Amino acid sequence: MFGNKNLLITGGTGSFGNAVLRRFLDTDIAEIRIFSRDEKKQDDMRKTYNHRKLKFYIGDVRDYQSVLNATRGVDFIYHAAALKQVPSCEFHPMEAVKTNVLGTENVLEAAIQNEVKRVVCLSTDKAVYPINAMGISKAMMEKVMVAKSRNVDSSKTVICGTRYGNVMASRGSVIPLFVDQIRANKPITITDPSMTRFMMTLDDAVDLVLYAFEHGENGDIFVQKAPAATIEVLAKAVLELIQKQEHPIQVMGTRHGEKLYEALLSREEMVCAEDMGDYYRVPPDLRDLNYAKFVEEGDSKIAEVEDYNSHNTERLDVEGMKKLLLKLDFMRAFAAGEYIHPEG
Repeated sequence: MFGNKNLLITGGTGSFGNAVLRRFLDTDIAEIRIFSRDEKKQDDMRKTYNHRKLKFYIGDVRDYQSVLNATRGVDFIYHAAALKQVPSCEFHPMEAVKTNVLGTENVLEAAIQNEVKRVVCLSTDKAVYPINAMGISKAMMEKVMVAKSRNVDSSKTVICGTRYGNVMASRGSVIPLFVDQIRANKPITITDPSMTRFMMTLDDAVDLVLYAFEHGENGDIFVQKAPAATIEVLAKAVLELIQKQEHPIQVMGTRHGEKLYEALLSREEMVCAEDMGDYYRVPPDLRDLNYAKFVEEGDSKIAEVEDYNSHNTERLDVEGMKKLLLKLDFMRAFAAGEYIHPEG
């Protein structure tokens, strides 16, 4: 479906953007546009890939005109631009709103105006039962996405979304931090040993977005079924891979806005979710505000259903976590005594 088409990635200088480039540059896609506000990272990518299909657009999702300009002639959009760090969003919640909520409104409105065929908005498990500013802003992003999808001509534009758990080795994630601490001969710092998180690779993240592009209809949210591990298991797996089991681990305590576990689907969503095998599809509630005077069948089932969270999904032990870590190029190199940057 991407043959001779133009793809725009907002926030494209991040880990996800680089993973998409590695997947797509040598296919028959016509053009990939990288949209971000970081000219240094764009210049680094330009030199690294040196590819004629790759185009760079400096701009900010907070600025509608810059987004509108970048989306002209675009067929598909991956909307990955976001403020993602939980503690920084706790201290600057309005900045999270400006980027994650208002920025998404700008991207979707520009896509509709320019008749972009498909848009996939990237969300997070922190948007389910959110307790922190980052999760609340992402939950609002999803609401904006669904609301926009209600009023768009689906023959011209389809807007849908995906939710991710912890994407291993992505920028700002804990695994590269562990590696840096080990290399500096400093203790590994963990928050709560019993804290669980879903574990996904960047390739899993790209696969999920591609699945959403192929199967998504307006307002759909897609979730990939994923295993989880405790932070303690993750730290021990990293140390065992490099045969440094005696390396010290220091417990720092939970940071601002962190939860003991995350959920990818709420109970209410599990009632209507469609099991697609490796994925769940959550369709939008298409009723209007003129509610019919009856109780839907699903309403009585909510109390009987459990949410889908990192405590009740498949739980990885140290050996299982090691196998998952070895899917990462930089972890295989690190286990062999070499070091390469997590982003290649």
